Amino acid sequence: MNTVELLIGGRSIPARGGATYDRKDPFTGEVASRAAAASVEDADAAVAAAQASFPAWSALPATERRARLNAAADELVALTGEFIATGISETGATGGWYGFNVMFAASMLREAASMTTQVSGEVLPSDVPGNIAHAVRRPCGVVLGIAPWNAPVILGVRAVAMPLACGNTVVLKASETCPGVHRLIGDALQRAGLGDGVVSVVTNAPADAAVIVERMIAHPAVRRVNFTGSTAVGRKVAQTAAKFLKPVLLELGGKAPLLVLDDADLDAAAAAAGFGAFANQGQICMSTERIIVDRSIADAFVERLAARMQNICAVDPRRADAVLGAMVSAEAAARIHALIADATANGARLVLGGEANGTLVQPTILDGVTPEMRLYSEESFGPVVAILRVSGDEEAIQAANDTPYGLSAAVFSRDTARGLAAAARIDSGICHVNGPTVHDEANMPFGGVKDSGYGRFGGTAAIAEFTDLRWITVQTAPRHYPF
Repeated sequence: MNTVELLIGGRSIPARGGATYDRKDPFTGEVASRAAAASVEDADAAVAAAQASFPAWSALPATERRARLNAAADELVALTGEFIATGISETGATGGWYGFNVMFAASMLREAASMTTQVSGEVLPSDVPGNIAHAVRRPCGVVLGIAPWNAPVILGVRAVAMPLACGNTVVLKASETCPGVHRLIGDALQRAGLGDGVVSVVTNAPADAAVIVERMIAHPAVRRVNFTGSTAVGRKVAQTAAKFLKPVLLELGGKAPLLVLDDADLDAAAAAAGFGAFANQGQICMSTERIIVDRSIADAFVERLAARMQNICAVDPRRADAVLGAMVSAEAAARIHALIADATANGARLVLGGEANGTLVQPTILDGVTPEMRLYSEESFGPVVAILRVSGDEEAIQAANDTPYGLSAAVFSRDTARGLAAAARIDSGICHVNGPTVHDEANMPFGGVKDSGYGRFGGTAAIAEFTDLRWITVQTAPRHYPF
């Protein structure tokens, strides 16, 4: 069992009163981590520590912040073994998934390090004689980052990396599902010498989440909020942030479509669909949830997809050869079964999968999914993909947009111009032509539209999210006044 304490002001401390909660291994049922259950006083202390460290961190030369963030990337990689062991036990994902998480998260820190010298401004023309006007970006203060469990190293680091690069200090509110993983991020940053209080990590019992989050958003020192998670919780975070006039960046749920047009390379499309639908047991915000395929080539495509996935199985995530592991909870597995049962009862054809053993749910393909089925519209967030058959590009685009979500999408066509034309009409923040829906790079503007949220993580786009744009003038000549 892993013991997880709070990281506040550079110190590892228990919650006030010694309160804890247990996170159980979704595969074995044993206690994976016993974590500190923060009180509102602990939340206040974390924000206060970030506030106290802000003047020194924001005043550091950009190149010094860059050096420390690069050191943090090295420290993160050095903890790869601990991330893998802790992550498998807390979320049921495989060692391969956690190894990838650490590698990609390190690249995010290095990309953020490169952005420290890109926080710039401009000289603006002024109509006042002798007036030099500047637009400059300045760090905003304390940032509250709220990260999820499904890609916890990547998304935990993403919650802090660009805010730190811009000169802010951060409180990372860990997911209740993976407190140990998120605390390890804090350890890596602390070991890199960022400075005491520059990043604090708060863990809390699930029942206390709403109170802890509102307390930190309400704190006067918190000037920005970023949240990655479900649309339902994201709405609550946005409402709370609005109440206290705090800007918030939201990256929420998805129902990613992958369009297979009638001229597509079917082998390439099947490979991308299999990866996009089932990586990490389908528990990725960009997961391919709907494959919208032209009727003229649908049978051939479905045959190829089933053939690719027929030997890929969900197994004990601790196995060295595990490609797919367990789902995050028995409740999540039961929800997938309910979606499969509803679809088959309403006429969908079970092409592959459908079997389960506890939290091990096998990759499932359902053909002939229609709007009457829950799977058509509900985000499954699990290892099940819906095949929708359409006639022509126009119907495919209409089906792709028939959802409140708009995070990621993909289009497969041998005609690049045709693929780009379809991509341009899909309502999503991200779209890939002849590539999978699951695709992220640290320097890209990552985010969605509609119920998938607003704002952008990544690269220069994130600078605007985590800085204040100020107008500063210098009067260099005598100025005329009307009185």
